[in-house]
Amino acid sequence: MTKKTTHKKTTQKNATKSTPKTSATKSTASSSARKSTAKGSTKSASAPPVDLDEAVGVIGGSGLYDLEGLEDVREIDVSTPFGAPSDAYVTGRLNGQKMVFLPRHGRGHRISPSELNFRANIWGMKKLGVTRILSVSAVGSMRKDVRPGDFVVIDQFFDRTRHRADTFFTGGVVAHVMFADPVCPRLRKTLLAAGKKLKLRMHDGGTYVNMEGPQFSTRAESKIYRQWGVDVIGMTNLQEAKLAREAEICYATIAMATDYDCWHEGHDDVTVEAILEVMHKNIGNAKKLLLAAVPMLAGQDDCPDGSALRHAIMTSHDRIPAEARLRLGLLIDKYVKA
Repeated sequence: MTKKTTHKKTTQKNATKSTPKTSATKSTASSSARKSTAKGSTKSASAPPVDLDEAVGVIGGSGLYDLEGLEDVREIDVSTPFGAPSDAYVTGRLNGQKMVFLPRHGRGHRISPSELNFRANIWGMKKLGVTRILSVSAVGSMRKDVRPGDFVVIDQFFDRTRHRADTFFTGGVVAHVMFADPVCPRLRKTLLAAGKKLKLRMHDGGTYVNMEGPQFSTRAESKIYRQWGVDVIGMTNLQEAKLAREAEICYATIAMATDYDCWHEGHDDVTVEAILEVMHKNIGNAKKLLLAAVPMLAGQDDCPDGSALRHAIMTSHDRIPAEARLRLGLLIDKYVKA
């Protein structure tokens, strides 16, 4: 049973502690706060700043627009140097753990995969204090044994996108983070353990091929991907993983298989109707998995991903433009000398 919550909305301006031209978090009146799905939530005229250091972030894929069970629910609008995120961030506590939730495609699924502002979405998570992100996403299965309704806790990505910004480091700053293992092994282990406890159909490891979309694959593409040995196909998670690594945030994907793309001769080709049908059936299991995994994350904040930029910034500190220092201060100030 969900406890009674208060639903508040706060505006978080783009700010870094080290730059003088920024402003601190401030509360704003909100007579039109979005409605939370948390049972018993209410609106409030104002909200004080909220402490979200070491929070767990959840980026919801298709069909997962709100995280149920949150206490002390509020919404925070965050402005970033890279534009607007997909939606307001929903924050709160889940079994005592600080949480930040973002609907990837916005409420109402109004943003296409190629139009997602991945940099703003991840920057907002970093700004709010998130140190770990669990990404929930619908995918097509490229393996017979990964059936619609199964969960795959992937460990690799393959990039087939063409039109997307996938780095924070442009405009005078160059950084090369390690990305051989793009998914946090600790988060993966936790998700697998939680799924086993719940007796869900879980698959340990796999490669996620990230296509451009928004169209589904041709039959030729689908068969070639199978020959490459990939396990699932989706449209969104690789850019999130790359940017999370640059932001020194641990990242893991919960891939929910909804279909067999169009390679399987014994099954219908993928359609939106088929995806939504499986998602509606499986969304409860996805939420159960999150509820079981989040309490198990306590004490996992010392992951090496948290220092991914330590030796990655190549640009001489004295050659970094002032504008870039201001824009990227949230990420680089602890490494770049004044």
